[in-house]
Amino acid sequence: MKKTGIFYGSTTGTTESVARLIAEKLGVSPADVHDVSKLDAALAESYEALILGTSTWGDGELQDDWYDGIKVLKNANLSGKTIALFGCGDSESYSDTFCDGIGILFEDLKDSGCTFVGAVSDSDYTYASSVAVADGKFVGLALDDVNESDRTDARVSAWTEMLKADLA
Repeated sequence: MKKTGIFYGSTTGTTESVARLIAEKLGVSPADVHDVSKLDAALAESYEALILGTSTWGDGELQDDWYDGIKVLKNANLSGKTIALFGCGDSESYSDTFCDGIGILFEDLKDSGCTFVGAVSDSDYTYASSVAVADGKFVGLALDDVNESDRTDARVSAWTEMLKADLA
């Protein structure tokens, strides 16, 4: 498997918990799971693959720690890197901005020379709108651990199984 680092921004702990679950299912060492507030270019560049996770806040905004984290990534050399995204949102209370955070990360990094993997069909979700959706797919794994916590483990399992081929 490609050397993989998982970076998360988490305010309430949910995105961190999901990051650790993803690491466990992929066999990524806990030492390679990082709070994005500690991200620097050298750390990002030390990995062949990056899995980036954010929650969505307010009117479809990134989790606070990602504002500095995305600046670091934009200045890092991501050419040839494999990137997968996952996000946590609330599809009932914030149906019109569901998991927008991963869409923002995608937009900010799409011209960096990296390859995105892990798009997920939106057919199994109920939401009104999301900037994280293109052509009927989320740009990464979308999770609603508030209203659909009973689906989180199965969604993470299916996604990580799909990612294994891209990270081989």
